[in-house]
Amino acid sequence: MVNERLLAGSDVFKKLYGDAWEKNALRYEVLANEYSERFGNEMRFFSAPGRTEIAGNHTDHNHGRVLAAAVDLDTIAAAGRIEGNEIVLYSHGFDKPFVVDITNLNVVEEEKNTSCAIIRGICARFVQEGKPIGAFGACVDSTVKGGSGLSSSAAFEVLVVAILDHLFGSGDIDGVSNAIISQYAENVYFGKPCGLMDQTACALGGLTAIDFKDPMPVTDGLTYDFASKGYKLVVVNTGSSHDDLTDCYASIPQEMKAVAGFFGKSVLREVNEDEFIEKIPELRKVVSERAILRAMHFFNDNARVPHMTQALRDDDLNTFFSHSIASGESSWKLLQNIYPEGSCEQSLALALALSEKMLSGKGAWRVHGGGFAGTIQAFVPNDMLEAFVIRMDKVFGQNACTVLSIRAQGAIELNI
Repeated sequence: MVNERLLAGSDVFKKLYGDAWEKNALRYEVLANEYSERFGNEMRFFSAPGRTEIAGNHTDHNHGRVLAAAVDLDTIAAAGRIEGNEIVLYSHGFDKPFVVDITNLNVVEEEKNTSCAIIRGICARFVQEGKPIGAFGACVDSTVKGGSGLSSSAAFEVLVVAILDHLFGSGDIDGVSNAIISQYAENVYFGKPCGLMDQTACALGGLTAIDFKDPMPVTDGLTYDFASKGYKLVVVNTGSSHDDLTDCYASIPQEMKAVAGFFGKSVLREVNEDEFIEKIPELRKVVSERAILRAMHFFNDNARVPHMTQALRDDDLNTFFSHSIASGESSWKLLQNIYPEGSCEQSLALALALSEKMLSGKGAWRVHGGGFAGTIQAFVPNDMLEAFVIRMDKVFGQNACTVLSIRAQGAIELNI
C-alpha cells in the first residue's frame, strides 16, 4: 500500500527533486516502512531544505540584509499523530529517539544543545501564540549533514514547525512566521545565539533577498539560474569541526552590538555609518579594535547585498562575482571568522586560497555561513568544475565538494 501511494505521488517528487526524484522517493519509502513498524498508524510526509548564504555574512543578527537560497538537499519526515503527551522522533544516525513530554514546555537546562530542546522550544512558542500542538511520532532522514555549512539545524527546526502546523493546525503558517518560531527555539531553548537568515531561507525556499531591519523581515524573491549561465554553485566542506565554537560565533553579534550600544542603539543597522567612522577614536576607549573592524564589515557587507541583488536582476554576473569576492575578503580581514582565534588549523583559509588560485577572473569564492570552521562557497565555471572538485577533494577528502542547485520550495507537506 505504501509503495503504491508513493508511486502515485511521482509527479510531486518530480516537481520537488527533478531528475533525482526516484532516488529521493526511495528515501521516503524507507521512512514510510520504518514509521509503519514503529507507530503503525496513518502518516504524512514533509520536507525542508538546507540553505546557502549567497551574500551578507553575519549581517542578519544586527538587522541587516542578506541574499540566501534554499538548496536541493533536505531533511524529510514521515509523521503522524499518536496517543499520549509525547513527541517521539527517530532520526537516522541516532541510536535512540528524541522524546519530549509536551506537558512541560519550560526551558530544560540539561537538554540545551540537543534536538529535544529545539522540539520543546517550538512547542512552547506555538502555545505562546495560541497555536495547537499535540503528540506525534516521526521518522526523519536528512541529506543536509551536520557540519556541512548548509544549516542542518534550521532545516530540522522549520520541518518540526511544518509538522506541528499541518498535523494539528490549519497548515497556514507562512515562511517568515515559521522562521521566527524556529529562531526562538534555537535562541532560548537550544541556547545558541543566531540571526534569522538560516531559518528564513529554509522556510521560504527559492532565492530570496531578505531585509531584517524590522521585526517582520521583508522578503523579495528572485529567479536566477546560475547553471544556465555556465556556473555551478559548489560548497566545499574542509572537514574542520564546528564543535566547541559557540563562543566564537557568539562573539560576533556581541561585539557588533557593543559598538551599537556606544551610540545608544541596540543593533548596528540603527547606527549612522558616517557617525560611526567619526567616533572611532572614542570607540577605541570602550570596545576592542576587533569589534570596530567587525562593525566596519557589517556596514560594508550590508551595503553589498542590494548591489548583488540588482546585479542578478540585470544579469550582470561580473559585478555579482566582484561583490561576492569582496564580501569574502571582508569576512577574512574585518569580520575575522575564517579561523578560530589562536588556532593553527586554517582549513577555510587554505580552501579560499586554493579557490582564488584556480578561479581568479573566472568565478567567485567566499566563506560560507558562520565561518571559523566548516565550509566555503564557490561559483565555478562548468568547464572547470571537474578540475575544481578533483583538487578540493584531493586536499580535503573524498566528497568534500557538494554541487548544489537552488530549490524553489521551502518547508512543505508533500501532498501524496
